[in-house]
Amino acid sequence: MFILVNLKAYPCDPIEVATAARDVAETSGARIAVSPQAADLARVAETDVETWAQHVSPNAHGSYTGSTLAEAVAENGAEGTLINHSENRLKLADVDGSVRAAERADLETIVCANNPAQVAAAAALSPDAVAVEPPELIGGDVSVATADPGIVEDAVTAAEEVDPDVDVLCGAGVSTGDDVDAAADLGASGVLLASGVAKADDPVGVLEDLVSGI
Repeated sequence: MFILVNLKAYPCDPIEVATAARDVAETSGARIAVSPQAADLARVAETDVETWAQHVSPNAHGSYTGSTLAEAVAENGAEGTLINHSENRLKLADVDGSVRAAERADLETIVCANNPAQVAAAAALSPDAVAVEPPELIGGDVSVATADPGIVEDAVTAAEEVDPDVDVLCGAGVSTGDDVDAAADLGASGVLLASGVAKADDPVGVLEDLVSGI
């Protein structure tokens, strides 16, 4: 199971979370990555935690003020990137462009989707993985794997029917080891979470609980 912690724009200490994730990953053998703000990518990568960008833009070098260039993200230590998060939605053509930009920079990709139909559309673009995240559960206290297990199972089936090589993660409300176990039981290859770790008083303790069943 892959655990990706998205720090969004929360007022947390990215280095504290990154260090906690690195230490728990080393101790447990679990794969844990942290996705900080673009401005913090290099600092987070210097902790030796697996580092992911929150977004890359669907463009190459050129006159693109305000874009997040895939090559720049990679040069600053990112190994992968989220694309089309529910809080930063893109048109399908731009999702495709961002996936291609990430591939050009040798970044792994996770395309976020709201439901199984969108998962199928995203899988057709051949990212490394898709993440199903019902928007109404994002930031809540109930995991999607508990609140709506059918959507996770249907997302796994939808991706498999389009491209069996595309992994499926689930997000929204994930915060405990039980949530991770439930996601695995439903066929997910990993989880995407944010506030459960980013807002925690004890990130190490939360991360240790998350990997306890892995």
